Amino acid sequence: MFSFRTTTIEEQLDRSLTEGKVGVFCTQNCWNAFTGKYLYEVFRERGNLEKVFMPDGEHIEFTPEELACLDAVVVEIQDIGSRYFGYTIDVLRLISTLNNLPGGKVSLYIVDHPNPAGRDVEGTLPAGESDVWTPNVAHRHGLTLGELAHLYHSETGSSYPLHIISAYASASNRTLLPWVIPPAADMSGMFTPFVYSGSSLWTDTTITPAIGTTRPYEMFGAPFIKPVNANAPVPEGVYLRPCSFIPEYGKYEGEKCYGFQIILMPETHYHSILHTIRLMRYFAERYSQFEIAESLYTRLADPVMSEYLKGRITFDIVEEHVKSDEQKWIRKAKRYLLYDDSPCRIK
Repeated sequence: MFSFRTTTIEEQLDRSLTEGKVGVFCTQNCWNAFTGKYLYEVFRERGNLEKVFMPDGEHIEFTPEELACLDAVVVEIQDIGSRYFGYTIDVLRLISTLNNLPGGKVSLYIVDHPNPAGRDVEGTLPAGESDVWTPNVAHRHGLTLGELAHLYHSETGSSYPLHIISAYASASNRTLLPWVIPPAADMSGMFTPFVYSGSSLWTDTTITPAIGTTRPYEMFGAPFIKPVNANAPVPEGVYLRPCSFIPEYGKYEGEKCYGFQIILMPETHYHSILHTIRLMRYFAERYSQFEIAESLYTRLADPVMSEYLKGRITFDIVEEHVKSDEQKWIRKAKRYLLYDDSPCRIK
């Protein structure tokens, strides 16, 4: 059973929500500016809040036993548009776990939000070796969390009820921009979702994406990079500002790093995946200290991009491969759209 609803979660009259035991699976983004309440407070006031699942570090943990005693699970997180995002992967784990519970009695509600990275699509579908929980979507998927849940629910053959609450049902969502409340501790601002799909890959190299600074993922660097190097590849509409920073924690904690800040001109559609792998190839050819961990290839889950990073093929082959896969993903994604606008390639 699937439904798409255009009134708020507070207005839903399903018995599982009004009388049943409810679990709320959420982040700090479940705050409603118009009511001044967090989502779990709605059910606490009703007297039927059974469990709150919130982040413990990079993930939201739960057990099948905790879910099995519930009548409904209500999810409200802010996805950021990338298949690497930990809390979105947790929703996939939740969908799979609910599907394996006996009886299929637990109803799942997704309180949807706009995608702060927009409808732009980047990258490829997973191929070859990948993590077991890597979603079968493009690196930057261009969907909302509700649409992703619709896809997951369908592809896993789930029989339990799934109900999506429209991202525009709430006056709060219609008024507040989706990045006003940070989706995670290392998501610092409105530009982060536009660079994250590519920039987060630096975590699997000897270059840091500036974790432990005020601009994680928007900057990257390392102690061994020369302070100024004007020859790095830069797409149209993008500035690479030479800069330095000292991470307060994480890789190179307390050490001065040199690198760049990614600055996007207004209305620029930035293909962060392609730009990042070009930069990685650039640094690999110039710095012996630059290394790529095997975990990067697992995260990429793309043999063609991996071959490029190893210096075995040229960039034009990668571009054509990525273009083909993006078109394939967009055709697939259209079957699960809930809103009028559609995912699109970055030209």
